[in-house]
Amino acid sequence: MASIIAHLINDDPILGEIEMLPKPTDFTITIRNPRRKDGKDLPYLELNVNTIIVPIFRISFVEILESHEEQIITFVRE
Repeated sequence: MASIIAHLINDDPILGEIEMLPKPTDFTITIRNPRRKDGKDLPYLELNVNTIIVPIFRISFVEILESHEEQIITFVRE
């Protein structure tokens, strides 16, 4: 799962998670846990919504955020 920021045309960006990056043939993108960049709820969604489907033509570009949970830092003493 990857965290993204989807920049919508003429609207605020949406921060959320996606299962896989969209393919060039996809018409929609499914975003889980949609929220504003500051973490607040999106004002146009109901409170119990946890997944949205956005048409690709409404998105100007997508930022893919680096996952910090996959980084493992260990110290090895030889």
